[in-house]
Order: sequence, then C-alpha cells, then structure tokens
Amino acid sequence: MNTPANTPAAAKSWQATLPEDFLAHARGRRVDEVECIVPDLAGTARGKAMPAYKFDPDSELALPISLFYQTISGEYVDMEIENQWMERDVILRPDMATACAVPWSDDVAVQAICDMFTREGDPLPIAPRNVLRRVIALYEAKGWRAVVAPELEFYLTKPNRDPNEPIEPPLGRTGRKGASRQVYSMTAVDEYGAVIDTIYDFAEAQGLRIDTIIQEGGAGQIEINLTHGDPLHLADQVFYFKRTIREAALKNGVFATFMAKPIRDEPGSAMHVHQSIVDIETGENIFSNADGSASDLFGYFIGGSQRYMQDVVPLYAPYVNSYRRITVDGQSAPANLEWAQDNRTTGLRVPHSPPAARRLENRVIGMDCNPYIAIAASLACGYLGMVNKIAPRPEARAEVWEADDPLPQSLAVALEQFEGGTEIRELLGEEFCRLYHDIKRAEYEEYHREISPWERQHLLLNA
Repeated sequence: MNTPANTPAAAKSWQATLPEDFLAHARGRRVDEVECIVPDLAGTARGKAMPAYKFDPDSELALPISLFYQTISGEYVDMEIENQWMERDVILRPDMATACAVPWSDDVAVQAICDMFTREGDPLPIAPRNVLRRVIALYEAKGWRAVVAPELEFYLTKPNRDPNEPIEPPLGRTGRKGASRQVYSMTAVDEYGAVIDTIYDFAEAQGLRIDTIIQEGGAGQIEINLTHGDPLHLADQVFYFKRTIREAALKNGVFATFMAKPIRDEPGSAMHVHQSIVDIETGENIFSNADGSASDLFGYFIGGSQRYMQDVVPLYAPYVNSYRRITVDGQSAPANLEWAQDNRTTGLRVPHSPPAARRLENRVIGMDCNPYIAIAASLACGYLGMVNKIAPRPEARAEVWEADDPLPQSLAVALEQFEGGTEIRELLGEEFCRLYHDIKRAEYEEYHREISPWERQHLLLNA
C-alpha cells in the first residue's frame, strides 16, 4: 500500500499489517479513516471514528459505560448499580486481527472491533465479546474447543418510512413484489441480484467468507450460511455481516431487516447455529466415538441444551417481536425443546453428516439476537450438559407441533425464567445477566405503553 511521506511511522507500521483483502480493495489508495467499534447489548456497532494518522493500535480509547444502559429505543434505564450515573469510562483496545475495510465508505476506511476493559485492566464482564470469551475459556479448561456455523436469515423490504405502515417485500428486477413460498428458488434469488452482488462485493473487500446463499420461504427472505469455525471469529463475522447487509441493501434502495418476525403472514428469521466440540490435542470431534457412533458426550450436550434452554430464551429471543416467531404456529420456527435426527420441526436438530462432522443445530435462536450472547448461551447449555452428564430426552420420532413444555410465549415470561437460571447465570456472569435482565424488562414495559395500529383499527370505534 502506498502511504504519504509524512505519514507517521506508527501508522505505516499498522497499515502494513492489514489483510490482503483490504489491500486489494484499497488499490494503493491511502487510508483516510479508522472506525474503532464495539458491539452493544443489541449487537449493533458503537464506537469512535478518527483520521488514520491519529490512530495507534497500541493506544487506549475510552467510552462511557452507559452505552450499555440503554434500551433498543435509546432510553436510559435506572438500575441498582452503585454510582450508575457517574458514567465511568471503560477502555477500548483494537483487536487488529478483526481489522478490515469499510467498503461502503466513499473514502478508504478501516474498521476494527475493540476489546473492552475496566480502568483496572480487567475484561469488562458486561461486554458481549467478553461474555462469549468467558464460555470459550470454560471449554478450553476441559481440553475442548467449540466449533460453530451460523446461518443468517433476513428480509429485503421496501423502504418503510412510516412505522405505522406494514412492511412489504421490495420490487425485484421484474418490477413485481417478491412472492413467498419460493424457497430455494434460483429465480427468486436472481430477482434481487443487484443487492446480492453488492453483498458479495462488500464481503470480499472485508475478507468475510460466504458458504452458500439461498432464497428462504418468505417474500424477499434470504439466507446466508457461513463456514464453520471458532465461535468468537464467527460471532465477529455475524456482527460485520449484519452491518454489511444493511449497507448493501441501502445502496440498492431497499431495506434489510433482521427482525425475527417483520411480516405478519410470512415466516420468521432465525440464526440457526450448528455446534460441535473437538478435542484440542487430537483435533477429533468428541461427539463421535472411534467406531463412528454418537458418544455419551454428544448425548449430554443435547441433554444440557434441553435442560437449560428455558433459562436462556431471552438471549435467543431478545425482543417482544421475537415471540411472534417462536409460536406453535410460527411457520418453520420450532417452539419446543425436542431433538431428533434430521427433523426440522424440533428445536434441536442433528443434521445428517459423517461422524467427523457430527453436530447439533440450535434452531430456536432468532436473527434479532446479539450473536456473541446467543452463541455463548447455547454453548453454555451444552457445556453444563456435558459436565453434569445430563441425559437427553428420547428422540422425537415424528413431527413436533405441540410440546408438553413449550417455549415461553412472551418476553415477560422468558425473563422470569432467566432470572431463576442460577447455573447459567454463573457461567455467563451475574453482573452481565442482571444488566441484561433489567434492560430487557425496561424494553418490555416501554413496549406496553404503546398503542398499536391493531388497537386503533379495531377498538377505536368498536369497543
């Protein structure tokens, strides 16, 4: 990369270490800006931007801890936190392994995800990236390494500028609205080819690797599958991809939404997560025995996923809208804790695979989740199953449309269960769990102060 003669030596040093994908994107142009970002509780990017000459990856940045004290609407929440409104600073340190292009920027820009620390130098326990690291460390202490592969479902929609109006599918290249129930249709994918091409271009510039892309069952609903790998790396990719997809859609005059249930009579959007565990020393999948059969540890991982899932539902389904997706009639969204081989009506599915790739797919997680938090929660459930040797229930042998203990039907009920999940809370960190509960409770109460279009439509003159 060419850099001006007056560029400080430190800047030249870190710019020389940028990945090949970035260099190909920059094409010899100098870096103008650096974005230092962190995922907040919702999983959206917060942070600071600065001219490239001001950036030093070895220096520390600061942000007020209160960025974690806001609901999704931006309202601040009073909580039982000592000296909460002193808004003390927390420290940001860029993780340069995550540095990549900002391809939608008019100038050449770099973005890097930052790790967060207290003033005393300890990892900030409420930072989502640190919550996931906490769970990964538990696995490593046992000699295990978790491997995950997320699937990202989302909708492309017409720009929705009036929140009182329903969300509608966008017009495709034919000039017609997308039709639902066109799952796996290549014609339907081609209908939004311009957006998908932009996603590919943006992803390539950032070094983000797409495994496959398909048309899902909803009108304008797309699914992108990511290649399996390290949980933290994959959560970073999901974090980057959500921003990338939104920007690619806007560039083409449409919206992209990751709401769990954006359109009333269309399927919801999930973030299915495939999970396997390997032995760090041997690299072997511990879910399979030497003869290729399923191991006891695989059964325990399933058992823990069943036993503890009710305790973490708010981490999989974080908003009031999320529960419109995970209902008994939620259209391809299981609302149960059952497991089965190759059965998409169960909340936990074992895909058909060779022994080396034996894995468990969590089909309950919504695409509106924070990927760091949801992946951490799912792995925590499986971990507790393995260390506590929790046997799974019998495998479901047929379609599962009703369950003896279905998932909660509202955020309020889910939060009550989360509050009592002592073992899970200990793994994820009590300070994080208290904060998360209080923020989500405030969001729920804020939602219930609203008067919906349905109420105005049917109650204004009829009640």
